[in-house]
Amino acid sequence: MNEPNMRKSFVTLPESDTHWHQVMEYMEPLPDDDYCQASEKARADFRDMKYGVRIHWGLYSMLNLQEESWPFLKMSDEDRAKYQELYKAFNPKHFSADRWMDFFSKAGFKCFAITTKHHEGFSLFDTKTRVKRRVNWTTSTGPSIEDCDLAYSVMETPYGKDIIRELCDAARKHDIKIDLYFSNPDWYDADFRPHCYHPLQTPDADQYVIQNDMKACAHRFEGRELSFGPPLSDDEFEAMIKRHREQLAELLSNYGHIDMLCLDMWMGPKMWPRLKETIKTIRKIQPDLMIRCRGIGNYGDYYTPEGFVPGSPENTDMPWMVIYPLASSFSYDPDGGKYKGSHWVIRNLVDAVAKGGNFMVGIGPDIDGGWHPEAMRQLLEVGKWLNVNGEAIYATCTKDEGIYGGLYKEGDHTYFTYSKAGDVMYAIVISDGASNLSGADGTVIINSVEPKKGSAISLLGFEKSLEWQYISGTGLMIKMPDCCLKAQLAYSFKIQI
Repeated sequence: MNEPNMRKSFVTLPESDTHWHQVMEYMEPLPDDDYCQASEKARADFRDMKYGVRIHWGLYSMLNLQEESWPFLKMSDEDRAKYQELYKAFNPKHFSADRWMDFFSKAGFKCFAITTKHHEGFSLFDTKTRVKRRVNWTTSTGPSIEDCDLAYSVMETPYGKDIIRELCDAARKHDIKIDLYFSNPDWYDADFRPHCYHPLQTPDADQYVIQNDMKACAHRFEGRELSFGPPLSDDEFEAMIKRHREQLAELLSNYGHIDMLCLDMWMGPKMWPRLKETIKTIRKIQPDLMIRCRGIGNYGDYYTPEGFVPGSPENTDMPWMVIYPLASSFSYDPDGGKYKGSHWVIRNLVDAVAKGGNFMVGIGPDIDGGWHPEAMRQLLEVGKWLNVNGEAIYATCTKDEGIYGGLYKEGDHTYFTYSKAGDVMYAIVISDGASNLSGADGTVIINSVEPKKGSAISLLGFEKSLEWQYISGTGLMIKMPDCCLKAQLAYSFKIQI
């Protein structure tokens, strides 16, 4: 029990986090004293992963839509009605959870995230909850709410099997950690209106949504005239809370140990006290679950810079993981020319890890459950690199103290990671062609490092120790083996310190 006037310590978001700014107008900066974040061990396990894959898959994949289900907001009412019927044809004939995990293992991923439900409201898991009210977009008088009774899940599709169960079971066979993505808003269930860009707004929307959402509606709907329904009744509000809470409880009770929960979006000021209760409830189900901060502030355990690697090591003790699509968005992209390449993945992975974070690359399968050949080629190439150089990536740390304290980078090509024991530095030199790696005599020069006399330096993937010398004013000069001078994606030097 806490002593009087004493608060427990929490890891907190950096003040610069964009999504914290979305909710801080109504959310307290520190959690209640009766709440516990995940343990330090869970945070350490999270940091050790370093590299993962983020999968977005849903009804939008049937239309090859970019930006996942967001284009739904811009559609005509007729197209929205057709979209919501797509589940009746969802049947990914080439999907195999075991083949997915075999691919992920070869690609070097230590965790995967999967959309159990995106904003569209379609669930890829066997939810027992029921949608009781939905929007009929094509009545003669315009969009209106009608009664219904369905799960709106994969179990009501021709496929008819619990995809999340299949993936969780297969992941454990391959020792890959599990991250379940779950969208807080639900655009199919009318009880969730008008929260977080719900396509059916209400006249009193300002009670439920934050001001930033109100301002952003024109952008999200791309100039479409908003559709309005009746105000949310107390019974509908309670039904929304109940179904939202029950779906999260299902995901954390029915699929064994889950490592991470990736919440998305926010639910506004009126919902916040009840959402906070929900987070406390699911924390009791899985106490060491690492929960993403989005929409719940410092009740979360990690955060996700999206589409960029922070410019410098983050000024927070909270773990973080960059999420970044390999192509144009997190969902399936049929254009192979948009996939950024294995060199891009390695540079961003190394950059994030050197700064103390993780890197999660985003890809999506097509409607049949298959991957774009170019995505597979690029990621398997990264996997081959990690098979040789993973020692410099996985379960490494940053150096905060001593002579190399704070050193994570030199120039535009060289990054540093460290063994947990503190006796080894890894200098990872990104290749943009052999010319930036060696001098005329086949040396690599690192200005920032001065090993002690007699220290061993080796190149990962090469058995013998390397010749080296330190020259004041020039730096550490490492003689490259002739057989390794051909251009590679990146070289990792192991340096005793």
